[in-house]
Amino acid sequence: MSSIGARTHFTPAEYLVLERKAIYKSEYINGEIFAMSGATLTHNLITVDIATELNILLRESECRVVTNDLRVRTSPDVSYFYPDVIVYCDEPKFEDDSFDTLLNPVIIMEVLSPSTEEYDRNEKFEYYKRLSSLKEYILVAQDKISVEHYVIRGADWEFTTFEDPNEFLTLSTIKCNLPLKNIYRRVDL
Repeated sequence: MSSIGARTHFTPAEYLVLERKAIYKSEYINGEIFAMSGATLTHNLITVDIATELNILLRESECRVVTNDLRVRTSPDVSYFYPDVIVYCDEPKFEDDSFDTLLNPVIIMEVLSPSTEEYDRNEKFEYYKRLSSLKEYILVAQDKISVEHYVIRGADWEFTTFEDPNEFLTLSTIKCNLPLKNIYRRVDL
């Protein structure tokens, strides 16, 4: 009797077909599909407050804010992710006519979870760096006031950490200052 193992490698096209039919979201990296876990209340509150603040600040601009239901594709190694908060400017560029996979984010924000913190900080950031449109990457802690800000300057990514609720996260790409106290407005730390 032979045993057939579960399939572990998929093409990007196969992933998209499966993902567009799926009940739950999954990310795709190097041919592998990874189910996404749910988020905590704190994670969701921070995500919504960031998106709300940015949406208000960008209301009269050519930039738009979307949250984690829009997929982002990186290349040349094709991978797909669902960032917590995405900012794109001007016309969005999509992978195809389904309009659910963005190619040109200028800012990506991830709210850190204990299970994904190191991955978001390291491996996932390496994939995001391959997006020629990406100018800023922000990691937001959910268990303490701590925001890590990476901004591209020439060929290098500069890093700054903010931990004072009275500080402002300056997003130079979109000319906005986001108060840390507003990011953590509804969270008890």
